[in-house]
Amino acid sequence: MSSVFETQKTIREILLKILENHSLEKLNKVPQGFNNNIIWNVAHCIAAQQTLVYKLSGLPTMVSEDFILKYRKGTKPEGDVSQEEVDEVKTFLLSTYQKTQNDFTSGLFVDYNEYTTSMGFTLRNVQDALDFNNYHEGIHTGIVMTLIKLVK
Repeated sequence: MSSVFETQKTIREILLKILENHSLEKLNKVPQGFNNNIIWNVAHCIAAQQTLVYKLSGLPTMVSEDFILKYRKGTKPEGDVSQEEVDEVKTFLLSTYQKTQNDFTSGLFVDYNEYTTSMGFTLRNVQDALDFNNYHEGIHTGIVMTLIKLVK
């Protein structure tokens, strides 16, 4: 397994444990001074990964367009999510990682629409997208760690 997938697996396992070890109330709480909550940040990681890796490769995503629209950059929670939605996010954490790794290994990613992120990174191919995605998920994992301290 390449290091990019080892890194993503570790990040996703950390996020999964956080979802499993915090109440629905804590996952949904938006602390004062913040625009989002724990569950939004975790779901945002999935939506961003699907966009950066699949959509920009011209391939169908594993999550719905509604999911991507709800958790894309610039959005914020529109209300509390249900336990069923949390369970769906938990499933997506591992299923999207596993399928991406399989699709990459099988050579599915051929084309890529170059994209410059809001942080100034230019993604020219799927490898760039996978590398940047880990950086992006690391940032959001850090935000989640801060939110955990504030919702206790």
